[in-house]
Amino acid sequence: MVDEKPNKYEYEQQEYLPIPTYEQATSSRPSSSNSHLGPAEVSHDAERQGLLFNSNQQQDGYQPPTVESARSSLDFLASSGENSRRSSAEALRREIQQMDVEEPGDPNSRANRFSKRITSLTHSLSSINLPFRQWLPSSQYIRARIPSLPQGIRFQPNWIIVGRVFAIFLVVFIIWLFFISDLFAIGSRRMTNMFNPDNLRAYVQGHIDADKIRLNLQHATQFDHIAGTEGNYLLAKWMETSYQLAGLESVGLERFDVYLNYPKKGGRRVAIIDPPELAWEARIEEELAYPPEFQAIQTLVFHGHSKTGNVTGPLIYANYGSRQDFQDLRDKGIDMKGSIVLVRYYGSQPDRSLKVKAAEQAGAVGCIIYSDPAEDGFLKGEPYPKGRYMPDDGVQRGAVGMSSWVVGDVLSPGYASLPGERRRESKENNPGLPNIPSIPLAWRDAQRLLQALKGHGKRIEDSNARGGVPDVEWWTGDAKSPTVHLMNDQIEKEREGIYNVLGRLTGIEQPEKSIIVGNHRDAWCFGGADPGSGTAVMLEVIRIFGDLRRAGWRPLRTIEFASWDGEEYNMIGSTEHVEARIEDLRRDAAAYINVDVAVTGTTFRAGGPVFKSVLKRILERVPDPNSNRSFLDIWEEKKTHMAGLGSGSDFVAFLDLAGTSSLDMGFEGDPFPYHSCYDNFDWMSNYGDPGFQYHKAMGQIWALLILDMADRPVLPLDLNVYAGEVTNYVSDLEKHYGGSKSPKSQALNFQSLKAAAQQFVAQAKIFRNWETAWSKAVTDSGGFESLTLANQRIDHNTRMATFESDLLDIDGGLPGREQFKHIVFAPELWNNYGPAYFPGVRDAADEGEWELAQKQVDKAAGILDRAARKLNS
Repeated sequence: MVDEKPNKYEYEQQEYLPIPTYEQATSSRPSSSNSHLGPAEVSHDAERQGLLFNSNQQQDGYQPPTVESARSSLDFLASSGENSRRSSAEALRREIQQMDVEEPGDPNSRANRFSKRITSLTHSLSSINLPFRQWLPSSQYIRARIPSLPQGIRFQPNWIIVGRVFAIFLVVFIIWLFFISDLFAIGSRRMTNMFNPDNLRAYVQGHIDADKIRLNLQHATQFDHIAGTEGNYLLAKWMETSYQLAGLESVGLERFDVYLNYPKKGGRRVAIIDPPELAWEARIEEELAYPPEFQAIQTLVFHGHSKTGNVTGPLIYANYGSRQDFQDLRDKGIDMKGSIVLVRYYGSQPDRSLKVKAAEQAGAVGCIIYSDPAEDGFLKGEPYPKGRYMPDDGVQRGAVGMSSWVVGDVLSPGYASLPGERRRESKENNPGLPNIPSIPLAWRDAQRLLQALKGHGKRIEDSNARGGVPDVEWWTGDAKSPTVHLMNDQIEKEREGIYNVLGRLTGIEQPEKSIIVGNHRDAWCFGGADPGSGTAVMLEVIRIFGDLRRAGWRPLRTIEFASWDGEEYNMIGSTEHVEARIEDLRRDAAAYINVDVAVTGTTFRAGGPVFKSVLKRILERVPDPNSNRSFLDIWEEKKTHMAGLGSGSDFVAFLDLAGTSSLDMGFEGDPFPYHSCYDNFDWMSNYGDPGFQYHKAMGQIWALLILDMADRPVLPLDLNVYAGEVTNYVSDLEKHYGGSKSPKSQALNFQSLKAAAQQFVAQAKIFRNWETAWSKAVTDSGGFESLTLANQRIDHNTRMATFESDLLDIDGGLPGREQFKHIVFAPELWNNYGPAYFPGVRDAADEGEWELAQKQVDKAAGILDRAARKLNS
């Protein structure tokens, strides 16, 4: 667990840092950081330390990130005036107890009432005060009136009678002790029992505040905050204080030293240098998102983890930059060796890093990726600031490290990059890094490059290969195209400090078991939607749970909250955290719940099939702000499928390395100025979610899900649904790679995997039947849970929580990318954002390695069969 790790980062009294210039931000680690080594637990005295701030200060409107505004903004969320926080825990307790809202359609609501019955009895027994006690005579009065025996007469006690009386008193005392110590209701032996579970849900849902979320986002987007800069460190300290003021325990910063890169002013160039009559140079940078008087600095345009380089070559256009796009160019006789390749975002290769990798494999020496208006600009609708779409100068920044090959710090794959860690891999020929330089551009700059290709190579007739940039004749280019100069001179830090912010609420029944809740904090610029919307909602969720804690509530299982750093580069902060405590997580992590981008539209989406049942129960409670219908009605009307998880956010390390059941969710909509400085507070306030009502809905869903996962007597993961999905994955795998899809001599045999999937279905059904039997047993006993039954339930929950870990190939991993251990889920090898079901089989089969593919089929079958049988053994 985090608080058991050595090398702790000790919390000290808050030092406020000035917002740096870009040179300052990238020149050194935060000077005020008083960190020590490794994952950190800081202070158990968090509430006292958090009260250092003036609780009445608030900030209205956008303010420039001066030292003064940064300081006052640290009080921004922590406002605790009489209108924003309960005046006392007792008032809150009374409000929760007075509620009486039933959960609609919840088949488990009976079990929740059992807990109330159990503890109502024990609480009453332990609270008995005899009403006539004040009239009982004192011991001195009694002793004074006991008659004494005459002198010379000795008292001979009857020890048999004394023994019998003593035995009677002993039996009565033991029975009394059993009731008072709550041994008949061990599963409900907690302070939480004074709260009706349905009332708790009603309170949580009813007190998520859209205005507070708006204020959270306004603060979190006041200045840019790339990973490793002092801007992001200052935001981390603000969040640390917010955790403390909410009443979380073990609050602190967790530091890792990792490889990061930053752009230099004047260090990037894209220019046509030959022929002279076409000479031209790209502007590269975006215009200021805010007027200069309201904005001191703005992130420069670059690619995270890009290769330093200074190259020239003929320009060639390669559509979306997929491997098929490059093959199409080869089929047309276009030689790409030594070229500078121009590709557009999205499309058949959604991962920017794999566009660069495909260009490298095609022989290019550099890659330019531009934002095309057909994908996210004016052809979709009105661009910002008049609409939600990307303007002509908008640039999508982003990382180009191969996160589907290596996740986390690319110089420490498979182990945590703790401060002082001596093991470091080389940057050269690193499988997680590109070997050619790249840079992103706006379409206003790409337009000149595309126009310069006219008459070179092949004219593009396929409309699917043409973009939406106006005033362009679409040509492929060739070896005689105009020569382009691409320069990417940058700052590279092999050991730059990043900081996760951690806090928890310790559980009562199984404190070692954790429900982990995460959102990343770092952004490529201001981060209005990505990740600010998720950050703002998570802080509001934390506030609500802090209120419950002050009222005396505790969950059954521990809840951990995490603000991850370095996600945008390569999910670094979360991965290093997982690698630092990998054994603890494999043993004790019950679930990970991730929200990255909370809101960019009104369509709810989620991934992680084992959570399907509990999520549907929650969606039934929460109404859509526009239609007032439940989100479940809308979900089912659209026949939404809850797919597995691929990559692209912080769930990767938890699911694929630690084997923790993971969920990712949010509200999505049409394209927005993704990873540009136009993704800011103004964009969200005007176009993303003007009333912050979908942020509120996201907070309700998130908080209710945490409450269910942490506080239901039976952990609400649905292995029946999971087993059904796995069976479908196997059928899909056989459809694509079995029989005629592979050479006759190497046809894959999926019988072992199909049998293992059926074993999973059968064992999951038996496993679920125990839950039904438990519910009946508690019902038949009038709401009481015996010690034996409680122990069985805890063991049942433990088996459910560790099932995902049992699906790991711990001693092996995926061939060629052994860091990934899960046999069912991993990022697709050539599509980082998509899930690859049974990735070991797919990787080998896609490369034509049929013998290896068959070995992966049989290995996966063995692991799945053992995991399934272990459920009920």
